[in-house]
Amino acid sequence: MDFKELILNDREKSNNEKFQGNFLDYLEVLKKNPDIAELAHKRMYDIINGQGYEVLKPEENYRIKKIYGNETIKKYNFFKNDFFGIDKVIMKLVNYFHSAAMKGEEARQVLYLVGPVGAGKSSIVEALKNALEAAPPFYAIKGCPMHEEPLHLVPKHLRKEFGEALGVQIEGDLCPVCRYKLMHDYKGKYEEVPVEQVGFSIRSRKGIGVVPPVDPNNQDTSVLTGSIDISKMDMYPEDDPRIFSLNGAFDVGNRGMVEFIEVFKNDVEYLHTIITATQEKSIPSPGKGAMIYFDGIIVAHSNEAEWVKFKSDHTNEAILDRIVKIEVPYCLELNEEKKIYEKILKKSNFTAHIAPHTLEVAAMFAILSRLSPSAKVDPMTKLKIYNGEDIVEKGTTKKIDIMELREEAGPTEGMKGISTRFIIKAIDNALSNSDTNCINPLSVIESLIKSVKDLDSAPEIKKKYLTILQDTIRKEYNKTLEKEVTKAFIHSFREQAESLFDNYLDNAEAYVNNRKLKDKATGEQLVADEEFMRSIEEHVGISESSAKGFRSDVTSYMFYVVRNGGKIDYKSYEPLKEAIEKKLTTSVKDISRIITKSRIRDKEQDEKYNSMVEEMKNNGYCDYCCDVILKYAANNLWKD
Repeated sequence: MDFKELILNDREKSNNEKFQGNFLDYLEVLKKNPDIAELAHKRMYDIINGQGYEVLKPEENYRIKKIYGNETIKKYNFFKNDFFGIDKVIMKLVNYFHSAAMKGEEARQVLYLVGPVGAGKSSIVEALKNALEAAPPFYAIKGCPMHEEPLHLVPKHLRKEFGEALGVQIEGDLCPVCRYKLMHDYKGKYEEVPVEQVGFSIRSRKGIGVVPPVDPNNQDTSVLTGSIDISKMDMYPEDDPRIFSLNGAFDVGNRGMVEFIEVFKNDVEYLHTIITATQEKSIPSPGKGAMIYFDGIIVAHSNEAEWVKFKSDHTNEAILDRIVKIEVPYCLELNEEKKIYEKILKKSNFTAHIAPHTLEVAAMFAILSRLSPSAKVDPMTKLKIYNGEDIVEKGTTKKIDIMELREEAGPTEGMKGISTRFIIKAIDNALSNSDTNCINPLSVIESLIKSVKDLDSAPEIKKKYLTILQDTIRKEYNKTLEKEVTKAFIHSFREQAESLFDNYLDNAEAYVNNRKLKDKATGEQLVADEEFMRSIEEHVGISESSAKGFRSDVTSYMFYVVRNGGKIDYKSYEPLKEAIEKKLTTSVKDISRIITKSRIRDKEQDEKYNSMVEEMKNNGYCDYCCDVILKYAANNLWKD
């Protein structure tokens, strides 16, 4: 690659694309595309909405119906690759920008994100800032410290005519620096004022201002609204714009965004600028200058404890009335929590092999720590329901209303528990401590146990977390592993399951419709095989008296799926899927137990064991983790 050529071509392209002209030239550009004069909230909404979204309707998506009831969910492409399990939070966020883009009350409110540590508040704000940096440059008065909209140059008595001609609504006023330059440098001829394109930049503080927590003993509002250049005070009066340094967070964040990090760690007096910046869309100028117009998104975030403390003080009502609060809880869906870990690990330099179910057990621990206790179901069942899984008991899907569980838990569920950062650090420790470049569920559980023991928390909290890891999760993993090992002995598990499914469905339809079956090989008419159907049904506790109802439910459901254009297989109906899997695994359970536990195997057993190992390796295990997992299975499963 010719790096010099690459650099020169990029520079030439950048220079060719730069706008060069005065206010009149800008008006010509604006006539062709009025959207370039959009306000900050509208710009952000267009960035998010412009990438599209997917509408998930409960009547068309079974999983969505299971998790969200009758609520329609929108998944925005802007967020989908980085944020998981907080779809409703994202929807509230986009609704805020939509309302603000239409100049509703939200346009004059602070967007405030509150939630536990590591829930994703800062990540959401970073995504918004990065979106601005990637957005096309905006047009601004050249040399303006606030990069303000050139339409502010239009005198107020002409704004209606200009607005109608251009198809825009002009609001705002010139900053004191630009007002001074217009009158003294351009003699009031605003049509000659130069206009430039400016790209958003976090590092260069262009359109993006950041306010970190400030030492309470040294809170200087110049961080927000700029300062006075003392070296010029002997040259100009104290209200002369030439002594103003408009470099505060609100000044540089004009046209874009101002972020308040851990906002309520600051004294309330430090936050008074927010009051006028929201409702009046203006901020104080340094010294004794007039108020300055401000157009920007104000985003603040903090943890819940600080929010509770702040809102409990009735003297803070003025600021509280200007806040749109969005709670950002921890993820409570197992599948989505795993995606968070996968995303973070992909960004790291770790190359270790990760055995199946490793991230799953870590995610289970995180979610179980976050769930509120329920009088209706045990914690593991609740986890599965929140993950959109069916709970099968005695051949029927147990009807448990997820909305009732959420109502029982209350609004604080998901606001406490183990953070994603805690889990990732434990996984990192397991990876760095591995001598074999491979981690598995057992090593991650041990790493989590060690991390919990080192946790600076109350003894009862530690005891609760250790019980989850050493009892609840280990038992659940043992069930999963037993099923996985026995499945590995059936090398064509899927084909055999489909064969059982087809055979059962044929017999069930014949039984329900009171007709005979035609043997595909011989052509003879056969009566529905009662014994065969019972051999499957008994695995999910179907009694002889309820078998007829179960068969009728199965055939009715399959007919419904086919009629609606769906495809059916052995996984289509959860109770029947479970029955078929249990029948198949039961058929090899004894041999898998004997062969796995055996220290010495004969030739036939050795062949079956090696074949099973190959099947597990095909399913994602490596030689090392397969050996570790099978030794664990031999010692901990199939207790006599």
